[in-house]
Amino acid sequence: MKSFLFLLCSILFAVACHNNADKSESSHGDNSTPTLSATEEAPDYPFQLKEAYKDWQPGNKKNAWIVMKMLKAWETKNVSECASYFGDSVRLGLDYFEKVVKHDSLPAMLEESLADFASVKIEMDDWESVISKNQKEEWVTLWYKQSWVDKKGKADSLAITDDAKIVNGKIVLFDEKIRHFPTAKK
Repeated sequence: MKSFLFLLCSILFAVACHNNADKSESSHGDNSTPTLSATEEAPDYPFQLKEAYKDWQPGNKKNAWIVMKMLKAWETKNVSECASYFGDSVRLGLDYFEKVVKHDSLPAMLEESLADFASVKIEMDDWESVISKNQKEEWVTLWYKQSWVDKKGKADSLAITDDAKIVNGKIVLFDEKIRHFPTAKK
């Protein structure tokens, strides 16, 4: 019986010591790395960040609604509604194009972007709205397929990822990345 109690006490002591080590390991840390659970080990990241890790959290779903409404207005060629979702100025990063554009210049740019299309169709794959832990930055990312027919009758499509920075309910930065689908083998 004594040996059983000794073994039980030894096990309880070992478990208690292990739990305290886990608590102290996960409770300290700096702002440059996310908090790790007791079972995770801090990875040795191969790249360092210029700024501390922002520890992104799920963001306001209304922000995703704003960006998708803007995209839907563009798809349906409603230029005035599309422009209404942007701030007083917006930094645009598009395929071979980067510029800060004032709001009053947007409608003409949007008209020009639609000029060659007879029709456009967007098929949304997914979206995510995030906010930094310090509540200072809000972003929305959209993943979708854009298909179109140009005015000459040629059909084509792209896989697109858009990142939009939201400030006070308006898009102030819009960054688009595209992937061309491979052409069909003949």
